[in-house]
Amino acid sequence: MRMTQRLALAACLVAGSAKAFAAEVPAGTPLHPVQEIVRGNGTEPATLDPNKSEGRPESNMAVELFEGLVSLSPDGKVIPGVAEKWESREGGKVWLFTLRKAAKWSDGSPVTAHDFEYSFKRMVDPKTASQYAWYLGKASNVKNGRAIVEGKVPPSELGVKALGEHTLQITLEKPVSYLIATLAHGSLMPVPRKAIEKYGDKWTEPGNMISNGAYKLAERVVNERIVMLRNPHYWNNAKTVIDKVTFLPINNQSAEYQRYRANGIDMTADGGVPPEQLKQIRRDIPNELVTWPQLGTYCYVFNFRKKPFDDVRVRKALSLALQREVIAQKLVGTGETPAYSFTPETAEGYTPIEHDWQRWTQAQREEEARRLLAEAGYTKARPLRFELLYNTNEGHKKIALAAAWMWRRIGPVEVVLVNQEWKTFLDSRNRGQFEVSRYAWIADYNEPSTMLDLFHSQHGNNDGKYNNPQYDAIMDRAKSALDAAERTRLYQDAERILAQDFPTANVYHYSNRHLIKPWVKGYGHNPEGRILTRDLYIVAH
Repeated sequence: MRMTQRLALAACLVAGSAKAFAAEVPAGTPLHPVQEIVRGNGTEPATLDPNKSEGRPESNMAVELFEGLVSLSPDGKVIPGVAEKWESREGGKVWLFTLRKAAKWSDGSPVTAHDFEYSFKRMVDPKTASQYAWYLGKASNVKNGRAIVEGKVPPSELGVKALGEHTLQITLEKPVSYLIATLAHGSLMPVPRKAIEKYGDKWTEPGNMISNGAYKLAERVVNERIVMLRNPHYWNNAKTVIDKVTFLPINNQSAEYQRYRANGIDMTADGGVPPEQLKQIRRDIPNELVTWPQLGTYCYVFNFRKKPFDDVRVRKALSLALQREVIAQKLVGTGETPAYSFTPETAEGYTPIEHDWQRWTQAQREEEARRLLAEAGYTKARPLRFELLYNTNEGHKKIALAAAWMWRRIGPVEVVLVNQEWKTFLDSRNRGQFEVSRYAWIADYNEPSTMLDLFHSQHGNNDGKYNNPQYDAIMDRAKSALDAAERTRLYQDAERILAQDFPTANVYHYSNRHLIKPWVKGYGHNPEGRILTRDLYIVAH
């Protein structure tokens, strides 16, 4: 059976044909003669290879330099990217994407369905060592995606196939109602096979890189700046306004703020608002502080392979002791909300549940935490000692100091803070070289599974190695559930299990927070936090 309905993310069977976004400048708006912008990126990206991207610093670069089958509007709606339309067949198990004939690489050569087939198969190939190798099989449910990652079948068997130059076929294990939303992820960009085969790992260097997004790489000085110029071969270049964007990897919020006040930055990185400067910001430049809810959770992850964090009493005690309201509202204070569950209530199609301990006073939580630690055998003569790992950032340091103080309040707890630069931090966490680590998960797409799948035992980013067969079974059922109400019930059941097992100590749900100069226009309130330079423009000032 062939389905050809209009795009509707709530439906299982979807066909795409929607407006493509770029900078939408209102008629009569006077533009600045120099369309250049400087943006913060938080830290130096570990890679510019989309297939190997892992965190927000890397994804920020991927979506500027490359464009996938679909993209996101300024407000986070799924829109056509390289694919101008799509349709499903066989009850939603087979999808056909029609690519734009105008889509080109930055060297002028055409972007084809073969490029997407190569990229997707490269990402799942164990030789690539992608931290998102799991994504196509787990999030998108692409045929053989999981089996390839598990080494059972070769990458060539992935359910992705070019049917000519401009038609890509994706075959699923089972229908997934939110498939299209998963395809906007930064790791699913096409990558240039000819450049990779010619330059190897150096293909991402300036002069070697070929990209298909609105911008192309012009310069990279590690730990200093990444400069991108407008890509004249981008299919929608006529509607791009910004000619040059420079990203600065500043991981010190105060330093970034000072540069912003000196007009050296037009838009700070997400989260680039130092809490100690909030009073001054709200007094002096209140209209430049821009915040809105974000689909993401800040937490601490416990390593189940390191004792005593295989003991739920220890995990629960540390979680109960955290004063979430204080951290979210006082220490951060830019719209964050206390996190009692891992999934933010703003996730599309999700109805949150309330846990028993959520209704307790903080004093009651701390009393129960003391009881649990004592029951686990910790005393003044035998204190609970562990290291708390976080990536270098003054905001993370302040939260870690506060958490350590809160944990010491409940009894004999001794915490050693360990900070590492971003790339080293990721490596330590991926290799399980931590006891308790700062963790954050920003949604890969707007649907609860993007949060809850993280705790599936087969998830590639399950760094704490949490493993509960009952939980896995519930999430596997949710994956193939086509009824929205049934999925919601399953997601709530999953959250209840997490509330019993405490694989993480959830702290707060993020807000997007930037300082943005008043002359920068075109951004929206994307719940995933993505602001694309192609959507921006600079008004006369």
